[in-house]
Amino acid sequence: MRSGHRLGRRFGWLWGAYGTSTLGTWLAFGAFPLIAIQVLHAGPAEVAALSSVGAAVGAAVAVPLGPWVEFRRKRPVLIAMDLVRFAALLTIPAAFALGVLTFLQLLLVSVVVAAADITFRAASGAYLKTLLPAEDLLVANARFESTAWTTTIIGPPLGGAAIGLLGPVATVVADAASYLLSALGIRATGGHEPRPERREAARMRAGDLLDGWRYILADATLRPLFFNTALFNGLVMAAQPLLAVLMLGRLGFAPWQYGLAFAAPAIGGLLGSRLARPLVTRFGQCQVLIVTGTLRAFWPVGLAFIGPGAGGLVLVMGVELGLIFCCGVFNPVHATYRLERTATDRVARTLSAWAVTTKATTALLTAVWGVLGSLLGPRTAIGLAGVLLLVTPLLLPRRAGAPLSEPEEEPEPESAPSRA
Repeated sequence: MRSGHRLGRRFGWLWGAYGTSTLGTWLAFGAFPLIAIQVLHAGPAEVAALSSVGAAVGAAVAVPLGPWVEFRRKRPVLIAMDLVRFAALLTIPAAFALGVLTFLQLLLVSVVVAAADITFRAASGAYLKTLLPAEDLLVANARFESTAWTTTIIGPPLGGAAIGLLGPVATVVADAASYLLSALGIRATGGHEPRPERREAARMRAGDLLDGWRYILADATLRPLFFNTALFNGLVMAAQPLLAVLMLGRLGFAPWQYGLAFAAPAIGGLLGSRLARPLVTRFGQCQVLIVTGTLRAFWPVGLAFIGPGAGGLVLVMGVELGLIFCCGVFNPVHATYRLERTATDRVARTLSAWAVTTKATTALLTAVWGVLGSLLGPRTAIGLAGVLLLVTPLLLPRRAGAPLSEPEEEPEPESAPSRA
């Protein structure tokens, strides 16, 4: 690792762009449901559709974009996706000001933003791998992770204050502006990026759309990690709406208490991300993945035992602190491992496949747990999600494969699987 872990000016601009857009996202956290409820007087089914249907359709739209991104320069793609999100989000305050905002528009914007998010993540992983040497990837991913948790701490409270003063549409404006600033930051990275060469025909074939999934499923260590992260993320996110119903409804917590219960524990993610590299140096990448991936699965079941009052609030904060700390260590190590197991010319397709699967699984499980919450009650459904999460460590890889940072010497056919 270079002295002082200086990753260069170009990475500095990329990191700044990431921090800006992530802060905008957290400032606008919950803005769409609030607009749907307060402005459009939407019901529970419509509000649920914003998170589940919007994410699922957005994931489906993003499927052909992975192969498309793979054979294009990544920096222009990143800038384009930022500008797409900027333009899409800006239509909401414009329509609101003109008095023509509809629920359909909110849903369409959520689809566009979800598809652009997935495409951006795929391109950013590929761009980062070409920007930095392999030995700096963990430091870079840890910085992204710590930035994400820092903005999680400060974004929602600031956004809540802005909503209270100016209304929910104001935070959407801030989110849109953050994507514009991110695009300018990525443009400022500069440097020459060669155009990737396609090995066969220039036209995208139908098989390319499945290339990422083939590559993941063919890899003995990526395959279990893929299923583990998709199931873990889906179950954790599926329980969140039910926890909100339980805390804000039956248990009578105030909105500020609910926000505090999730904002304060984000400090654990900041601490975990700072410890990721020292832990990998001491214990090894695979051991850290297995231990933190296992420990993070034991925390959520505790949310089923939440009660009213200060004791219940402390329980939620303790559970979330433990969960987020484990995720703060696991996430940058996991992101680095995926990049190391990925040939440079396969990154975008497989990261896209990974993100599409995770987002679609989360949308499906959120819908299923909404039904279970109605049938069994929110507490029982939260407990069921927690019990199922206890099984997810069985899907973790038992050993780490050798890093693969470059393509094979002999050209692979385009139908060969890619890595995520």
